This record gives sequence, C-alpha cells and structure tokens, in this order.
Amino acid sequence: MNDRADLLQALDETQRRTLALIESLNAEQLQVPYHPGVNPPLWEAGHCAFFYETFVRKPLDGEPSYDPSMDEIWDSFHLDHEDRWNPELFPAKADTLQYFDTIYQAMRQRIQDGPLTNQAHYLTKYSIFHQNMHVESMIWCRQTEGFPPPPSARETLEETPVDAQALGDVAIPGGRYRIGMPGQSTDYARQDFAFDNEKPGFDVEVPGFSISRTLVSNKEFLAFVEDRGYQRREFWSQGGRKWLDTEMDLAFGSAESPRYGKPAHPYYWRRGTKGWEERHFDKWRPLRPDFPVKHVTYWEAEAYCRWANRRLPTEVEWEVAALGNCPDVPFRRFPWGNEMDPGRVDMNGTGLASQPVNALPEGESPFGCRQMVGTLWEWTSDQFLPYDGFAVDVYPFMSTLQFGDHKTTRGGSCATSSLLIRGTYRQAYLPQRHDVFVGFRTCAIDSRSKPDS
Repeated sequence: MNDRADLLQALDETQRRTLALIESLNAEQLQVPYHPGVNPPLWEAGHCAFFYETFVRKPLDGEPSYDPSMDEIWDSFHLDHEDRWNPELFPAKADTLQYFDTIYQAMRQRIQDGPLTNQAHYLTKYSIFHQNMHVESMIWCRQTEGFPPPPSARETLEETPVDAQALGDVAIPGGRYRIGMPGQSTDYARQDFAFDNEKPGFDVEVPGFSISRTLVSNKEFLAFVEDRGYQRREFWSQGGRKWLDTEMDLAFGSAESPRYGKPAHPYYWRRGTKGWEERHFDKWRPLRPDFPVKHVTYWEAEAYCRWANRRLPTEVEWEVAALGNCPDVPFRRFPWGNEMDPGRVDMNGTGLASQPVNALPEGESPFGCRQMVGTLWEWTSDQFLPYDGFAVDVYPFMSTLQFGDHKTTRGGSCATSSLLIRGTYRQAYLPQRHDVFVGFRTCAIDSRSKPDS
C-alpha cells in the first residue's frame, strides 16, 4: 500500500466488505442484543466515517464535520459502550449509511487528487486499517449473536487426517533475536507501517525453547474436558478459579435441553445426542477433532497447559518462532518472507478456522510452525505492556487503555484483514474474553525461560 492506487484499492475493498456485513443482516439482526464484546453494526460504520474525518480530513485539509452535532455519538471515547444501543441517540439506517458513503467518497477523492505527503499517506493508511479492525469485530459479532457467517465465508473444508509429522514440537535455538518493528511512532514511513505498540523494535537474547508446530486441536482440548479439567481446581490459577466461580455461561447439557451452569467446556461446545457439537455462527455442527480449539479464554488455555504439563509461550518466544528475525539479516514481516500472500493464510473472513491444525503448510514459519498468522489469535503468557521507548501514536487510545490488565495475543485470526497484519502485530484482550476468534499453542515446560533484553 505504497502509492495512490494501492490506497484506493484498500479503501474500496474495505468499504465493500463493511457494507456486505451490514447489508446481509435484516433489520432485526442489525439491532443486535447488548453484549459487552460487540457493537451495533451501524454504529461501527458511523464510527469509521468519524475516524476518517478526525484523523485525515480535519487535520490535513481543515474540513468541517459532516454533522458536528453527531461527533460525540460516533466517538468511542465520549460515548459509553452501553449507550451505543440507545435508538434515541442515532440517525436512521439510511442516514447513517449516507454519512458513511459521503465520507468514503470524499476519501476516494482525496487519495486520487489531494496532496499525498508521507504524513498524509500514513494517516490515510492508519484510518483504513482502523476500519478493518471494525470489520473483524463485525464478524465476531455474528458468531457471538448466532447470526449467519459473513458473506465472504467459503464452504467448510472437508476434514483430512492430520499428518503425524506435522505435530509435536520444534526446537528453537537460543540466540539473539530481533523483536518488533524498527522506528518510532512519529515516523511516517510508507513501507514500514506499524502501530505504536509494535515499536520501537529491539534485540534480545532468547534461550532455546521448544514450541508446538500447531495450534491446540479440539481433540487435544477434549481430553482435558473429559478428564474433568474444569472441575479439578489444581489446574487453575487464582484468576482462573475466580473466573470459574463467577462466570455463568450458557452450558448445554444436550442438544434438546440447554441449561445454565458453571463452565465445563469451551463456550460454544455442547454434548449432543450423537456426541460433542460446536456452534459455528448460526448452526451446530459435529466437533471436528483436528480443527483448532477456539473461543477459549486465557484462563482455559492456562489451565489446559497445567493439565498437559505444558506452558504458554511468552510473546517474545511466539515472535521468534513465527519470524526468526535476527540482527544483521534482512527483516522478515511474515513467516514465509516479506510480502503478504493471502493464499497462505486463513484470514479475511473466509476459512473461519475450519481446517485441520496442520493445514496451510505454505504459510509455515522458518522453524516449521503452522498457522502463526491468521486462523486464530494466540494467547501468550505476557501482560500487554509497552516496549521500552514507547511513544503514543496519532490515536492515543490504540494501546494505552489496554496496558497492564490485558493479555497479549499474537498472529491475527480468520476474521482479521490481511491488509493490516504482520508477525510483529500485537493485540490485547482481557483474559476472560472468549467471543473473539482466539486459541493457543504450547511450549515444553522444561524450556521455560523469560528472555532478558
């Protein structure tokens, strides 16, 4: 995305995907029930248009607001989350989409004909990426509410036997590795775009460790469930036990008789009349043993690791296994090289994590780990904290509100846009979140080592 044509293509594709996610829902579905992890789709559209106004059109061109009286309504910082469901505050669907389209057309015109300094290019790209983040949240909203899959989804892939050689661990040699993206948040580099929490990059000595080639599968996690893992408190940390004691998930005793109860398995699982099932958007389907386990909290991932005598990777270890960047060698943004290739990953709302954990060998990392970009966000053991030398980016709430009490996830998911991801990308979620497309992989416990910079 380094010239006008690239920006236009990205803007058009992002707008197309956003509108498809809205227009494929009926009026009742657009009024989604309240949930702390989602937003009404029409609010998401208005918020994205507001973001273009606030971070591109106003500062660069001095353009006035489309409707100043609505600015605080579309501003996520000023509007409380629960108020986004208040119909008295918002314009009708047609008016919201008119605003959305007007700002989109203005952005197209600016990209085509306006001055495209490094700063303008950076802010435009930033705003397009921001909209893609909301495309992802609109997809996980559909899963949360039991709506149909996104229009971009392809048919579920047929399950094939997992190749045993693709399982197990890979040994990562100790050494000095490069973590994060170079530069500071004030850099307006076109090629090396990154968000503030990815910078500044640094070099670190990392002791050798062993990490699983694949994400944890449903089959592996089911063994934990059937060994009464949720009832055996010795596997749960203090935070995990508190989650077990206070979380009241909708647990399914059978396909016909749902009941409320304490967590006893992943949130979208139930034991049906013919075995375990998993809700995939608006349908229940048989649990596919070789598909990755998903929609699990950090606490569930942590407890599984204790049961299995394993551990979660640190985020430094995760990035080393995914990219293998070292000082004084060409920098690698993706497991396979330096350019995004959507054919190597499950992203963009297409595959929706519906393939075996050893699928997509063409996206393998230098050390032989699969699906480290796309498929599922991966929990790491680390709190989400800034790197040394962190500087706030143009959007002050991109990272700072999550520092300290969120856990770091890596890699992106099947709902993430391939436009914005790279191996250094960091995302933060509260440890009790299971509504996003998130899973995990594990490390051998005898390789435990916390890297020191």
